[in-house]
Amino acid sequence: MAEAKKTATKTVKKTAPAKKTVAKKAPVVAPKLNDATYATGKRKDSVARVYLMPGRGNIIVNDKPASEYFRRAVLQMIIAQPFGVTKRETAYDIVAFVSGGGLSGQAGAVKHGISKALEKVEPELRAALKAAGFLTRDSRVVERKHYGFRKARRSTQFSKR
Repeated sequence: MAEAKKTATKTVKKTAPAKKTVAKKAPVVAPKLNDATYATGKRKDSVARVYLMPGRGNIIVNDKPASEYFRRAVLQMIIAQPFGVTKRETAYDIVAFVSGGGLSGQAGAVKHGISKALEKVEPELRAALKAAGFLTRDSRVVERKHYGFRKARRSTQFSKR
């Protein structure tokens, strides 16, 4: 006689592995830019769109605080120069969007944009900014590579034999 075997079937629910929760920093909330004064700054291959509005001296670059985006002290000093010359360190907030080039060119572009925006808001600051050279766009760019050279001006090494 054949006996029917009863097999116990268990239903196992597969659960997704527990997701690791990583504490994220709260994003920097940019103020509304509708009332801001706009200026464009340029340096090398970098272009900075700068919005200037009354505030407490906060500088936000690409949705990060300037001290976080420009970590080197020299670059932070460069973007603060227009405020130092005009004695407006805590008078305005800056929101800047930078693209292109490297960090040094980007810092120069932000400085140029801040200077132009300050001049728009307070035309009497033009003399101080112009004397410091902040309103002039630095036109130096990388020279292109030329045919027959290794770099722009570097030729191939001479071999006597």
